[in-house]
Amino acid sequence: MKTTSISRFGAALVFGALASFGSIALADTIVTSSGTISEFGPEALVIRTETSAPPIRYVVNKEVTYVDDTGAPVAVDVVKSGLPVSVDYVKDGDRMVVRKVIVHRHVEHTAPVVEEHRTVTTAPVIEEHKTTTTTTTTK
Repeated sequence: MKTTSISRFGAALVFGALASFGSIALADTIVTSSGTISEFGPEALVIRTETSAPPIRYVVNKEVTYVDDTGAPVAVDVVKSGLPVSVDYVKDGDRMVVRKVIVHRHVEHTAPVVEEHRTVTTAPVIEEHKTTTTTTTTK
């Protein structure tokens, strides 16, 4: 009978540990956001997104990895205001802590080239018709 009680207690302990571990894993869910860097410093990254009117502030630490679209490492001094990025972060209370910054290839947005259509103004065509009138009088 004591063996059964110990088995149940052990199973409950293991189940509790797994449930607790599961909630920790859920707390570290990585979320991705994309936008353009408006501020970048040693402790914070601020980006503007198309979905949020105010800029979003993220916490930056020494464990952040910086990569390009292909996953190749990017030097931190390349990261600057105006660059399009995606930010992988986790929520820590009310803070958003950055795990990875993906720097996207900077694409210049230029207006499409439109061929200039010129209206050529020419002088109106004047047709000249010469008519000769001969008047004869008979006497």
